[in-house]
This record gives sequence, C-alpha cells and structure tokens, in this order.
Amino acid sequence: MEYLAKIRNIGIAAHIDAGKTTTTERILYYTGKIHRIGEVDEGSTTMDWMQQERERGITITAAAITCIWHGFRINIIDTPGHVDFTMEVERSLKVLDGAVVVFCGVGGVEPQSETVWHQADRYHVPRIAFVNKLDRTGADFYRVLKMMQEKFSLIPVPIQLPIGTEDEFIGVVDLIEEKALVWKEDSLGAEYITLDIPDNLKKQAKEYRENMLDTLGHYDEKLLEKYYHGEQITSQDIISAIRKATLSLQIVPVLCGSSFKNKGVQKVLDAVVDFLPSPSEVPPIKGTNPKTNQAETRSTDSKSPFSGLIFKIANDPHQGFLSYVRVYSGKVEKGSTVLVVPTMEKVRVMKLLIMHANQKEEVEKLSAGEIGVMVGVKNVKTGYTLCNQLHPIAFEPMQFPDPVVFMSVEPKTKADETRLSSALNALQIEDPTFKVRTNQETGEMIISGMGELHLDIIVDRLKREYGVTANVGKPQVSYRETATIEATAEGRFIRQSGGRGQYGVVKLKLQPVPSGIYIVNNIKEGRIPKEFYPSLEQGIQESIDAGQLAGYPITNIQVEVIDGAFHEVDSSELSFRIAATIAFREAFLKAEPTFLEPIMDLEVVTPDAYVGNIIADLSSRRGRVINMETVKGHKIIHGFVPLVETFGYATALRSLTQGRVSHSMQFAQYEKIPDEMKTKLFPHLTNLTSNI
Repeated sequence: MEYLAKIRNIGIAAHIDAGKTTTTERILYYTGKIHRIGEVDEGSTTMDWMQQERERGITITAAAITCIWHGFRINIIDTPGHVDFTMEVERSLKVLDGAVVVFCGVGGVEPQSETVWHQADRYHVPRIAFVNKLDRTGADFYRVLKMMQEKFSLIPVPIQLPIGTEDEFIGVVDLIEEKALVWKEDSLGAEYITLDIPDNLKKQAKEYRENMLDTLGHYDEKLLEKYYHGEQITSQDIISAIRKATLSLQIVPVLCGSSFKNKGVQKVLDAVVDFLPSPSEVPPIKGTNPKTNQAETRSTDSKSPFSGLIFKIANDPHQGFLSYVRVYSGKVEKGSTVLVVPTMEKVRVMKLLIMHANQKEEVEKLSAGEIGVMVGVKNVKTGYTLCNQLHPIAFEPMQFPDPVVFMSVEPKTKADETRLSSALNALQIEDPTFKVRTNQETGEMIISGMGELHLDIIVDRLKREYGVTANVGKPQVSYRETATIEATAEGRFIRQSGGRGQYGVVKLKLQPVPSGIYIVNNIKEGRIPKEFYPSLEQGIQESIDAGQLAGYPITNIQVEVIDGAFHEVDSSELSFRIAATIAFREAFLKAEPTFLEPIMDLEVVTPDAYVGNIIADLSSRRGRVINMETVKGHKIIHGFVPLVETFGYATALRSLTQGRVSHSMQFAQYEKIPDEMKTKLFPHLTNLTSNI
C-alpha cells in the first residue's frame, strides 16, 4: 500500500485551445521526462504524436505517459478538447483517479470545459483547476472564478492569485505559504524565486486567504477549531484540509499561470501530489459476478484476484491491437491467461507495456492501481472487463453516444475494396463513436461519426495508415424520427396453408415522451405466452432502429404492449416478431410522426466590429443567439444552430472576420424540424411529409 500511496493516475482535460497539451509538455520537461520543450504550433509536442494532430495543432486521441515528481509516479492521460472526440475524455475519466481541468484565462468556462466537468461529476473524479493563459490580452482570473462559481456544483477555492495581468503577468501569490512566486525567464520557467507578497496585493491576498480558511473550516473540524481560537495554522494544516475536501468532492482548488510562458506549472504538479488521490484512496469499484449476477466489489490491492477494465483500443501496425487497461485489483503477468467478460473467453496476454505517448516500455507485470497496455488480447472491445478465471467480475460498461454525421465511402479501385473494409473495421474497433454500415437499398458503405472533423480524420487515416484511397460523399446529418401524438394499432401475422402455419396478434399503444425509448409490457397474463415476449420486443426494437419515414432511428417514444392473441399450434417467435413490426409501423404512422434534427451549442469569441456580421450569418443558418458577454473589447456570443447549417461554418467565419475570431461547437439536443424545412430536407418524402 505504501507503493500505491506514491501513484497518481490523472487526466488533463479542457476545452479546445485552453492549453492542455502545452501544460502537459511543460510537466514532462520539469519532471525530466523530456529535455526539450515541444510546441503545439510547431507540431513538435510529445503527446500529440499523430501526424494529423501535429498538422492541425489539436489533440485527437488520448495519449498516456508516466513521469516522476518528488518521488511520486504520475500517470498522465492528455485528452482531446474538440467536441468530436469528447468520448476520448469520457473513457479516460472512467478509469482515472483525479483530473486537472485547464481553463483559458480569456475564454473562461467554455462549452467543452463544462462537458468535461460534468463527465468528471458523473464518475466522481476529484479535480483541481488551472486557469491558464493569464499572459494573453483579455485574461481575467477573477472573471473565470466567477464563472466557475455560477456553473459548477463544487466550490472553487483559489489557492493562488496572479501577480500582474496580460503581458505584465510574472508569477503568483501562494495563499497557503503567504509568499509570492516569480518565475525566471532565462531558465524556461524551471526556476522561480520566493518573495514577500507585493504591497499592492497584500490586502487582497489576506481577504482571499481568510475566505479560503473559512471555506475549509466547513470540511475540517481541526482547522476550524484552530481558526476560531486564533491558533497558528500551518501550511500542512491547510494542505490536509484542502486534500480532505477535494477528495470528498466538496471543493476544487484553483491555481493559475501561463504554461506557454513557463509560469505556474510546477505548482500544478505539487497540487496533483498534495490534493489528488492515490489508487488506494479511491473507493472500491463496484461490479457484478457474471455467473451469479450478485453484486461484488474490488479494492485496490495487489494481493486480491486480478481485475481490470479496457478503456481504449489502438491498432499498432507491428503488434496488432493494443488494449489499454486500468488494473483495479491483483496483478497480471506476461504470459498469463485471463477471462474476458462479457464474452467469457479465455485469452493469453502475450506482452505487457507501459506507454510513453507512442513509445513503448515492455514490463513483466501490471499491478493494482497501474495503467498499462496488453498485447495479444483478441476479440475485445472498449468497456470489456478482464479478470481472474476463478473470480470473475463484470464492471459497468461504457455508454457511447450515437453518431450525428454520416457520409458514403467507396474504394477508388477494385484492389482497395477488401483493404477498405478491413481498415474500417479496425478503426471501428478503436473508436466506439465511429460506425460502419451498408445501405441495404443502394449497397453503399456508410461511415458515421461525431462531426465533420471526426470523419475527415478517419478518411485521412485510411490513406496514411492503411494505404487505402477512397471516394467519399458529402457529410450528411443523422436525423431522428419521432411521434407527436398517442396512437394505437394492431398487427396481425396469420398464415395458414394446410400444415403448421403462423399466428401472432399484437396490439401496441405508442406515445411521445420528452427523451429516451421505453418498451413497456402491460399485456394481460395469458394473452401471449411469456416465451414470445423477447421476440415481440425484438420486433419493436428493430422497427425503432430502422425508422419508418426515411430510415432514421426513432427516439423519444414509449411503446406499450397492451393486448394480443396466440394459437396453440401455429404461434411462433417469428410470427410475434413480425406482428409487432406490423403493429409498430401502423401505430407510428398514425401518431403524426415528424423528424428531429441535431442542434449544436455554439460559442463565438469575436472583436466587437464583427458582431453584426456574425449574428446576421447565424440568422441565415436558422441559428438563435441566447446571450452575449463583453470581455475587454471582445464579445462572446452564445447560441444554438442546427448541425445541417454548420457545414463549412469555420471557413465562412474566417471570411467574415478576416480570421480574427475563434469558435467552438458541441452537440446540445435534438429538436423538431420546422415545417417549412421538411420538404427542403426530405424532397423524396413529399407525399408523406405533407401529412406530418
């Protein structure tokens, strides 16, 4: 357990362009992992190793690396900030013990940083916040604090204040030690000097320190007692109180700095060690025994039976699929055999690796609390559990959102046909948000993903990594179908031709609900034998997946089975599946069906001069502005816009503003398509859409 106490498994997450990768690069430099600082703009960072990442200056895939700081082993996962790759963040947070969330000092709490925060809430991940880019024009540490207070459930507790702002930012006031820290420019930030707090900040520092102690007193009785009795409070008292409140998800310590200007990063590392949990401090992970279906737990102990969760799969050209695993209990050794849940297959682990971005270090074993890679584990997917054969357990699998954009793809030559199919299958195994299917009517191969950039990267990887050139269609939106009123219908599938026939009667009631899909069985006992329920529900689910208007999945409905009939001899699983399909289609078409379209949450940061042009352009795209905020000569426009109207938006925005604007989008919700848009978007369904 002493070994575990010296481990920190953390993720670095944020909105795109907040400085995650730059922060990680400095961490690697100051911990001695690398000896030259790479820059995102130069395409020379350690963590953004993919060619596509270096060319675009963004993180696409979560990369893992290990470094040492003051005797502590810190396993870091640098996650993407672009909304198209948000599931990389999701599956990383699932297995991490703590997180550093980076905020831009200018943009503050931006849409993707909100998403990351809520993902961390969902997995109960303790975190620290780092307000970055305080050297930039328009940076305002106190505005970011206010945004965090308004938008997040955890209480932000600043433990540092900035010294200077924008181009005069030189260091921070440490509220715990009551000292000023100023970084040396000539050492690339590797060294800093400790000074007394400047006179112009003493009053403010005293006020914020009092607030910090007052907040911490709510979560630490010893500190509260000392505080109210006027006893001396040591730095260690404060650190212990912050750690206690952070691990119990009551507060989030807030630090500040500028990673690009090499200021503040060492204190982030200190905060990771001081405030984020070791694997032994994380509550036991819950699961179920796949054989008995009884609840079980696994605590982080190397002597317990082995268990781990696959949270990422990557395809290596030389070693095949690499399974990234968080080991929760026990240990796994090279050459050992483990059980895969839910397939219940036994597989042999050929090699074990520790990853350093795209560099590999082979090891003999992985123990509880560690994150590593298994080679040779076949037929597995992201979210599968690996465990001891004699002590099986299944951890909660991961849920992935449905794709919102799709396009057709075909090989340029006949020789590419087999290779294209093989490459797409490999990419689909790697990325659970990427889907491949064949259109049964046209024979076209359709690829689906989370956005334009997502599919653009997939096509680029096909060419570079797999040597497959393909013709691709234009990106298209994945709409949804839904019902708007309640409707009831009966489906009858009766076929009798001398011998044994088919007999199934199903009556369904369908009604709209705010979100989700619900299949409810309220049939009176005896009307349909229970052995036919699964096939009946299968027929309903197939109808929902296939859609009834234009082949788009159906959502936001409740389907209630209310009656039916069977025949002692002729009824079968097939007859009830088909009867349910008939009943569903008839009820759905009677329920005044319509289409839903994906709506994107949009944020644009622009100089004041371009606001009018941007709003006019948004209106022409059926967008709506929710609010605007002024920040030192810039406007932050927040609104919603249909996904179908955003294709090519980045190019149009650059043209409108001479490239002096930044924007970000993320999926918000599905909304009903306006009546006037139906015939425009679905001209091939004119007769049908005129009635809905």
